[in-house]
Amino acid sequence: MRVGTLAEAQMLTGPLDRRRDLLGRVAAAGLDHVFVADHVSFHTGFGMDGLMQAATTAALEPSLRIHIGVFLLALRHPVPVARQIATFCESAPGRLVLGVGVGGEDRHEIEVCGIDPRTRGRRTDAALLHLRSLLRGLPTSANDEFYEFDSALILPAPDPSVPIVVGGRSDAAVMRAARLGEGWLGLWCSPRRYAEVVGQVGEEAERAGRAAIDWDHGLQVWVGLDADRSAARTRLARRMERMYQVPFERFERYCPFGSPEEVAAALAPYAEAGCRHLNVMPVADGPEASIDGVAALREHLAGL
Repeated sequence: MRVGTLAEAQMLTGPLDRRRDLLGRVAAAGLDHVFVADHVSFHTGFGMDGLMQAATTAALEPSLRIHIGVFLLALRHPVPVARQIATFCESAPGRLVLGVGVGGEDRHEIEVCGIDPRTRGRRTDAALLHLRSLLRGLPTSANDEFYEFDSALILPAPDPSVPIVVGGRSDAAVMRAARLGEGWLGLWCSPRRYAEVVGQVGEEAERAGRAAIDWDHGLQVWVGLDADRSAARTRLARRMERMYQVPFERFERYCPFGSPEEVAAALAPYAEAGCRHLNVMPVADGPEASIDGVAALREHLAGL
C-alpha cells in the first residue's frame, strides 16, 4: 500500500529553503507522494487552491507524485480546469493524481460560488464526464443542464493520462467512482464498509462496461502521531475541531492516534479491504515529526 502525507502549510508558504527542506525530507523518507486539499471558502474563510498548490509542490520537489484530495470540480468550469491540468502535466508529466469530490461539509462554500448546493452532485457528474473527454485530447461539446459549449479542444493531452479517484461516502459518489473514475477515495469509514464499497464499485463498473480498470482505491485519513497516546489524541482533536467546527467525538473512531506502530495496526485492515494508497493527514509535534511519523507508519504497514 502506497503512503503519502499532507503537504502542510510550512511546505507551501514561508521561506523557500524551509519549504524545500521539508519536501526533500518527505522524498528522502521514502514516502510515495504528498497530497494537497482544495477549498474555496471553508467555514471561516479558510481555503487553498488544489491545482495551484500541486503546481507549487511539483516545482519545489521534482521527484514526488502529487495527489489532490479532493478537488471541488463543481465550483469550476471543466474547460479551464482541463487546461490547468494539461499545463501542469507538460511541466510535470505522470506526477498528478486528481481526486474529485462534491464538498459536503459546508454548503455555504458552494453557495458563495453561485452554485445551488442541491445540484452539486449532478454538476460534478456532468463536469467530470466533460473533463475526462477533454483530457483525452478529444473535441468536446456540451449541451446539458449545467454546461453549453461547442468543440472545445485541449492540446497537448496529458501523457501519461491523469488518474482520477472519486471521493465521497454517498451512494451517488460510489456510482460516480464506478462510472467515471480509476478509483474510490474513502474517508471516515470502517474497514468493513470500505470493503463493501470496493465491491460495489467493481460490480457497477462491470455493468457499465468498465471491467478492465486497474483500480487504485485510496483512503484519506486523519491520524495523531505521538508515543504518548493521550498527547496524540489531544493534539488531533484540537486540530480537527478547529477545522470542522464539530466535536472530535464525531470522527474519533475513524481517526487513529498513538505511535506509528499503533496507527499502522489500525490502518492495516484497509489494505485487506482493497485500499491501495493512503493520504495521511498527520498531526504531530511539528512538521518534521509529522513526516518522520508517517514514514515510520509506512514501514510498519509494510511489515504487517
